Amino acid sequence: MKVQLSNPVIVQADGKVLVEANHKRYEQAREFLTQFAELESSPNALHTYQITSITLWNAASANLSTEEIVTGLNKISKYPIPKEVEELVADTIERYGLVKLLPNPDNPAEIKVEFETPYIQRLFTSEPLVQDLLIKRGRRRNMTYTISIANRGLFKQQCLLADWPVEDLAGFRPGTALAFSLRNRIKNTDIVFEPRNYQWEAAKRWYQDGKSTGGCGVVVLACGGGKTIVGIAAMALVQRKTLILATNQAAVNQWIQEIISKTTLTARDVGSYTANARDLRAVTVSTYQMVSHKKSKDDGFKHLDIFDKQDWGLIIYDEVHLLPAPVFGATANLQAMRRLGLTATLVREDGRESDVFTLVGPKRYELPWQDLQKMGFIAAISCIEIHLEMNQSLRQQYNDAAPKDQFMLACSNPKKLEAVRYLIKKHRNDNILIIGTYLEQLNIMSEELKLPVITGKTPNHVREKLFSQFRSGKIKTLVVSKVANFSIDLPDANVAIQLSGTFGSRQEEAQRLGRILRPKNLKGKKSKKGAPKAILENKAYFYTLVTKDSKEQTFALNRQKFLAGQGYRYLLQDFSTLQSVSPTPS
Repeated sequence: MKVQLSNPVIVQADGKVLVEANHKRYEQAREFLTQFAELESSPNALHTYQITSITLWNAASANLSTEEIVTGLNKISKYPIPKEVEELVADTIERYGLVKLLPNPDNPAEIKVEFETPYIQRLFTSEPLVQDLLIKRGRRRNMTYTISIANRGLFKQQCLLADWPVEDLAGFRPGTALAFSLRNRIKNTDIVFEPRNYQWEAAKRWYQDGKSTGGCGVVVLACGGGKTIVGIAAMALVQRKTLILATNQAAVNQWIQEIISKTTLTARDVGSYTANARDLRAVTVSTYQMVSHKKSKDDGFKHLDIFDKQDWGLIIYDEVHLLPAPVFGATANLQAMRRLGLTATLVREDGRESDVFTLVGPKRYELPWQDLQKMGFIAAISCIEIHLEMNQSLRQQYNDAAPKDQFMLACSNPKKLEAVRYLIKKHRNDNILIIGTYLEQLNIMSEELKLPVITGKTPNHVREKLFSQFRSGKIKTLVVSKVANFSIDLPDANVAIQLSGTFGSRQEEAQRLGRILRPKNLKGKKSKKGAPKAILENKAYFYTLVTKDSKEQTFALNRQKFLAGQGYRYLLQDFSTLQSVSPTPS
């Protein structure tokens, strides 16, 4: 390959891929790279992607070949691809599926372990991590291997740790049949209901016509892209008793409402298993907290044992990127059923993406956020990061503080109150969410600005009342804590002001942006009259307030990585400059 300096990419021998963010072919390069690499850093001019084993195995599960990856890299790279990278891609991709799990008709309590070649068998069976899990029968050349059905999840985890990604073709228990259909119109309304083409496509790619190659894996869609509908479509394809695990009570209620309003299933068929109710129905919606609950450290998972005795045919993991680490081990026993993970991002801050891959399944479908925006299904977002100075007193306090306290001090910069006042005035006609992490800061905002505040301590009935008032337009601005990170439906919110976050959490950044991603175009709707201009134009604004020269600024760069990989650019502004400009409405 010749040197092509006009291309946007440089591929390094360690698997890092550098992309010129301002290059005219940046979007083309980004869309290609996200299929098999993870965004690692995203400063303004140069973005860095990393090719890893997990990203390549997800690509392999989607039938992306070594040749397609290497050829594609050569087309966008300035220089020839290093041999080390070619070898990394080839070796990693080719490992996927060399070890398979298959049904064992001779003993249903066990699963067959099959190898591509006798050589692979010899290599694999010498791995210390998996030896204790293998059941051996026969002698030398005729040796066969199985595993206990109870060790299915653990086996796949241990194999991945040893760099042997297992292709699980062992199939699933059927589960109790559940006959239902999707409604043509939302229950008790004249509103037409039909899953969008990409929602059906996502469900079908996951299901794969009921073949052993399908029935497990993850669908990645932007917040507002309709992940719940994908889950309902998957249920309609499977037609089996279903367990849904969600993040909190609000999400549980939302799932139940969506299922009853959009399918022929009734309240008798759909129940919640939470702290408030213990209804095991044909479709049961619970929370991760219930699954992982223990009375004491030495006790077992009480509720999991109850779930395990049910004849489920499908388990849906909502917001699978938030699946608590203890639940991975707990739900490993549920490997015998079909599994669907739904998420806006596969990024995990604890680095346990491999557990999602092994216990839920590989990525089956992903639609870039920008594609959804172009189709009009999510709003066009302007991301603005506003930098604020520390006053002398705060600077002194910051310098004297322990490192663990510096981030909190920077996040709680009193200057942010001034910035919020400015932005509220600028967006006086819009529907605004003010989101933060620190309760004291949120309470100050609420008191100073005379705004209602919602935190984890707000009773459910009060919370729902305030959300309802916001949806109806009686309240234009809400102050909210982490409860706004997920599972709230506020479709007309079109401005988010982020006061503070959880260190450099990429998933939190994506979730918060998701609060204002719902499509804003109200053309033809009764509520069009008097709606803000931004809503009519399907626009939204995402502001992040960041203290300059602090740990908060450092964490902000990490937080933005995922969204930068989705094509979002952050406009940087200095508040001292903004203050000199009158806040005219956007």
